[in-house]
Amino acid sequence: MKKIILLGISFLAISHLLAQEKMYIHFSDKMTLGAQVAETDSIFFSDDETQAFFRIGDTLAQYPVSSIDSINFGANSDTVFVLYNGTDVSVINPMAFEGVTVTVEGSDVTVNAVTEVQDINFCLSGTTGNGMFKIYTAKRYNLILNGVNLTNPDGPAINVQTGKNTTVILAEGSTNTLADGTTYAEPPAGEDQDGAFFSEATLKFTGTGTLIINGHGTDKHGLCSDDEIEVNEGTININCASGDGINGKEGVIISGGVIHITVNGDQSKGINCNSTLTLSGGDITVHNTGDAVLVQAGSGYDPSYCTAVKADGNIEINGATVTIVASGKAGRGISADTDIIISSGSVQVTSTGNGAVYTDSSGILDAYVATCFDSEGDIMITGGSVITSSSGSGGKGINSGSELIIGTPESSPIIQITTTGTKVHISGGGQNSKDAEAKAMKIDTAVVINNGEITISSSDDAIKSENSITVNGGDIQVNNSYEGFEAPFITINDGNLHLYASNDGLNATFGSGGEGDDNSLLTINGGWVMLSVSNGDGLDSNGDIHITGGTTIVHGPQNAPEVGMDYNGTCNMDGGFLVISGTNSFMTQAPDNSSDQHCVKVMMNQGLSNSTLFHIQDASGNNLLTFQPARTYYSIVFSSSDLQTGQSYSIYTGGSCTGINVDGLYSGGVYSGGTFRKSFTVNSIITNVNF
Repeated sequence: MKKIILLGISFLAISHLLAQEKMYIHFSDKMTLGAQVAETDSIFFSDDETQAFFRIGDTLAQYPVSSIDSINFGANSDTVFVLYNGTDVSVINPMAFEGVTVTVEGSDVTVNAVTEVQDINFCLSGTTGNGMFKIYTAKRYNLILNGVNLTNPDGPAINVQTGKNTTVILAEGSTNTLADGTTYAEPPAGEDQDGAFFSEATLKFTGTGTLIINGHGTDKHGLCSDDEIEVNEGTININCASGDGINGKEGVIISGGVIHITVNGDQSKGINCNSTLTLSGGDITVHNTGDAVLVQAGSGYDPSYCTAVKADGNIEINGATVTIVASGKAGRGISADTDIIISSGSVQVTSTGNGAVYTDSSGILDAYVATCFDSEGDIMITGGSVITSSSGSGGKGINSGSELIIGTPESSPIIQITTTGTKVHISGGGQNSKDAEAKAMKIDTAVVINNGEITISSSDDAIKSENSITVNGGDIQVNNSYEGFEAPFITINDGNLHLYASNDGLNATFGSGGEGDDNSLLTINGGWVMLSVSNGDGLDSNGDIHITGGTTIVHGPQNAPEVGMDYNGTCNMDGGFLVISGTNSFMTQAPDNSSDQHCVKVMMNQGLSNSTLFHIQDASGNNLLTFQPARTYYSIVFSSSDLQTGQSYSIYTGGSCTGINVDGLYSGGVYSGGTFRKSFTVNSIITNVNF
């Protein structure tokens, strides 16, 4: 006859009085199962008393009596505790009779949850060097990491095989470490396992603790989801030897926390997703040390880059602090297949890797180079701060396959771009040389600068566009460049531009070279434009130049044949203020007679030093121009609305001025002590003066 323990009314009354809603059965294998007291009907034993039976709801559970350590009663709980103890695991499963099954083999833990209860907690703690946690569940749940140190030598340390959202809570004050092995065991059919922490579902990180992920798997990632990854708080440190640091196929959203990522594998990514990547908060640091890899394609190869932050969709930065160091060959900072949008926050990218020559998929020699920002779509920087530094050969600051838009009338980003690398020689020589050059900004279509504080220092061009450059406002300081701005169409509508170049300053050209008119156009409608060129033309257009307003100051070269202004089409001066110092070249040009505003071109037989002022005043002694060129000069081209038909003017050199000198141009004050050179009368649009 079976011995029966009836739980009945008296048992339930006692448990209710003591607020003990759960019965906990403790087993000798360190497994504890919980059952609702209200659902427990009875406990009875087999005739030989070797088996214990628990009738709980519709379930009749049977256990060897020898395996049961004890039974006690406690408060209700929806948290499953998993404690790793080196070679074994302790489990407390209060949901055992509510659809949650936990199985343990060695230190491998597998959860199967078919319950209808949502937001169950699974809390992991303890240490093992040969274990894992794997979960299948039909409902969303919370994964609490509370001081767990988990290494799985042949697969993911945590493996989420569910399509339901997983909230990962990093317990306050806890440090948690996950690691995988270099090779993975074959997974069950239909399952992926692509990283040390892998999930089929969306992962959402909260909590103020720390998570360390050491990814050792060959071509495996540190943190990976086949859905989205969201980080809202906590500290996450990822070191990945081969694959990506963070790989979220359907998107990555970081709104808070501190994230440090180091990836060492060739062509690996620090943060990577196939969709939109959003960085709206947090402190994010990525160091990618791997090299670009050439992948066979067509008649040659396609480069596959090691990139700190990469997205197939848009990359949106609106509040995060991002610091990137890319040190591998042709290493990239931030790269998007569509758009890069920065509206607030701080981004600093340093690339040091050199470029290299390769044969592209069409069989043509080309170069792959390091790039701090690279986009096949638009790059829009409307707020925040962006600092880039590229020191490798051919390295670029910003590269876009479409447009670059900087600032809005209401927002003024701070941008600092530096390139110091040499060019990568691809083929040819002389005029036919093909090179990859270390340009600060290289844009395939349009550059539009609406506002901002922009500082550029480049070993090659500051801004190169295949179509147009338009400046509507902002402060632009180009401290060093080979050519300042180069595009078929350059328009300055407003703003404050200071540009230093060893070759041309503003160069409107389609790039065909020669002295023919290629229909390019350089337009200055307003603003303050100061150009200083040491060995090139200040204002240069292979087509036309049109000036309608603003102040334009050109400190031209001191040696011919280069000049302060050079154009192949026409130059109409229809308004504004213009002064150009230049050489004694016979190619020195003034604006055309078709201009609306008068101009004087002064050619001198002997050069004057850069300490010698050049001064023009009218017959009443009113100052029109007091100018101090930056170099030895032989010519001055000057145009102002103050030059009037029929009026006489006098030229002086040397002397001094008590006014304020801004970019070589004096305003206010009194000019005195100069040497009279010559007088002239304006009788035509262009007046030529020689002495």
